[in-house]
Amino acid sequence: MREVAVIGVGMNRWGELWKMSHRRIWTEAALEAIEDAGVDHVDAMYVGCMSGGLFVGQEHLGALLADQLGMGPIPGTRVESACASGGLALRQAWIAVASGVHDIVLASGVEKMTDVDGGAATYALSTAADQEYECYHGITFPGLYAMMARRHMEQYGTTRRQMALVAEKNHRHGALNDRAQFQHEITADQVLGSAMVADPLRLLDCSPITDGAAAAVLAPVELARRITDKPLVRIAASAHATDSIALHDRDELCRITSTERAAEQAYRQAGIGPDKLSFCEVHDCFTIAEIMITEALGLVDRGRGGAFVEAGETALDGRIPVNPSGGLKAKGHPVGATGVAQVREVVLQLRGEAGRRQVKDAHWALTQNMGGTGASSVVHIFERI
Repeated sequence: MREVAVIGVGMNRWGELWKMSHRRIWTEAALEAIEDAGVDHVDAMYVGCMSGGLFVGQEHLGALLADQLGMGPIPGTRVESACASGGLALRQAWIAVASGVHDIVLASGVEKMTDVDGGAATYALSTAADQEYECYHGITFPGLYAMMARRHMEQYGTTRRQMALVAEKNHRHGALNDRAQFQHEITADQVLGSAMVADPLRLLDCSPITDGAAAAVLAPVELARRITDKPLVRIAASAHATDSIALHDRDELCRITSTERAAEQAYRQAGIGPDKLSFCEVHDCFTIAEIMITEALGLVDRGRGGAFVEAGETALDGRIPVNPSGGLKAKGHPVGATGVAQVREVVLQLRGEAGRRQVKDAHWALTQNMGGTGASSVVHIFERI
């Protein structure tokens, strides 16, 4: 297997992009990544997209977007793993380069979610849950994560304020990100005073509906050294694991086993432990999710994730910054693109190009992207070389 580097990244300003089509959103991010990489072609491309068919009525994205980029007939593949589609697209691109099948590969993700109304968007997202045993009975993702949150509170003493502090912290980071959907700060009190969605989760505990795309160009490290004079970011590990989709089939409601398994594999591949990480980008689709993920990644003992954020350990100036980009909560969550946007943040940070949100002395980084309530998880570890 060859060592693989990320040599270019791109992302547009996320939000409600009413005047931009699905394909234009994707092409803008893809071209920025190609320009950043300093290349004039790619050998293949992967597109993470959860539900182009339900959101904009468009499938067959591999061929469509390869043509849109003007690089057909290169192989173009659409990848789907619910909200982990972007992370899995990156993993497929990494496999293609590491195995020697291709030299320069574009990993990307896109979703345009605002062309449908709220009910249709909720239905599209619910297809990542178990249709027969969960959705048929009327549950939605806020309801599923609310059950996980309630169990975590009962079992470990996690408080409502601790969850609210996740949102406060991520909006503080997102206010420093000029590509984020929400570039303003909020307070924990505002979170606690926002409308109830599914007890105990309130509106400001939830990530938004978002339009956006992100892209990354991968190449073998040996070739990358000849292509670019920018600091190189090596993909030190790539791991993928799954779990039952339905919560009732799991041993514990407030434990994300797929992330635990993927993280264990990634740490072994990279030859490091969580204590070496400079920062993480994780899948905070709801505030309780970030708390559970920090535990699953081994950043803190199980049950201590809430106290961890309350102590300021996950802030930009904390012991292990989590979501310096603003995370899904502030940066936004166009579901197919989220995992690739995490990689963009990692590359900017490890190059020292993150501006006001720069993590000091960043050397190792981890991204965690998951689908549904954690039925699929993808974990990558990166190193500045």
